Amino acid sequence: MADPSRVVLGLGGCVDYELKLTAGVLEQLIADYGIVAAELLNGPGPVDGERDLVVSILGYVARGTGGEHYVASAPALAAFADRFEHRQTLGGTSVRAGILMSRLGVPSAMHLVSVNDTFRRLLPPDGDYFSSGTDDTCYPHLIVQYDQGLRVRAGDLDVTAPFPNRLIYVNDAANEAMRLTNDLGDRLAKASLFLISGFNAMRDEAQLRDRLHRLREHMRQLPPTAVTYFEDAAYHQPAFSRRVREALLDRIDIYGLNEDELQSYLGRSVDLLSAPDVARALAEVRQHIPVPTLVLHTKYWALAVGAVDYTGALDTGTVMAATRYVHGDDFTDADVANLRGRPRRPESVAFAAELRSRIGDLVDCVPGYALDVENPTTVGLGDTFVGGFLAELALRAIQPPHPPPRND
Repeated sequence: MADPSRVVLGLGGCVDYELKLTAGVLEQLIADYGIVAAELLNGPGPVDGERDLVVSILGYVARGTGGEHYVASAPALAAFADRFEHRQTLGGTSVRAGILMSRLGVPSAMHLVSVNDTFRRLLPPDGDYFSSGTDDTCYPHLIVQYDQGLRVRAGDLDVTAPFPNRLIYVNDAANEAMRLTNDLGDRLAKASLFLISGFNAMRDEAQLRDRLHRLREHMRQLPPTAVTYFEDAAYHQPAFSRRVREALLDRIDIYGLNEDELQSYLGRSVDLLSAPDVARALAEVRQHIPVPTLVLHTKYWALAVGAVDYTGALDTGTVMAATRYVHGDDFTDADVANLRGRPRRPESVAFAAELRSRIGDLVDCVPGYALDVENPTTVGLGDTFVGGFLAELALRAIQPPHPPPRND
């Protein structure tokens, strides 16, 4: 078996409480809390308790979008989860990506900030991790999924979800602190691939500065040929997003984000099936994120802009995310093979061709699949994409990160 120390995934993980929204429970909560339609018009706001949580969720359902938020009350998360059937899973981009990579034959070592008996029980037997936590702790994240067409009617509210999506609500002291292990640099010295994610949960500016400084010191030990992949997220303190980018951009080879994060940077919506609009959006966001390669994964397609051909990695990430969307955690190799044989979205195929004609050979774009699923899994799709993308890099040893431009 390959050496797991060659792939280091960080920086934090967690236990998730996953649930699927149902109209009846939401309608009862609307009545109990006296929630009215006007409260959904102001966009996402602070979430201090369960009432705020319900208002926040309803606003996202109405828009069909995903998001992530800090919740001041940990009991509110538990109380809301207990109103629905829910299950415990492992979360965090690095952890979900690592689990998927293991299934694809790529071992890794995960840097964690918290472990507990639930985590150890759910982690695959070959899961390798090291943690900065000195004691067992557990701060479950609430993961809320909703289906397209979910309709909630109560009082003057009548909300129907235009798309399926997922929401993340967090009160997690360990990931807020994001302590790094003292031996992280020694581990990175042997790494060929390093994933950075998780700073979005931090809330203290002094701690953030300290962790970014320490991470840069550890990263000095990375071999010159190592590839560093940074996966973006929704920051609980939005201003921290820029500070993290400014501190790490010169050490990042591949920067990944989804459509929600793209539109947040731009401050406007983007028509994801309009090649002119996406080309304009890419030009704008690359001014904010000047990295060798920018990866954007969406529900319609995945693309990479840069001088390296990442088509294979994009395709593996897309296949694995689509398989999870259809089959959830319990997919088989046969499910993956069957998924690969499905047709791609015609509108996504046309989009990819037009985008390539506009941008040229600096863009690789892989169309998504045509999927009509009654009960899709919407949580962990981005993490699964990242796992598939990185697994392909590791298996094909695509390096160095800065080769000369292609001549195709």
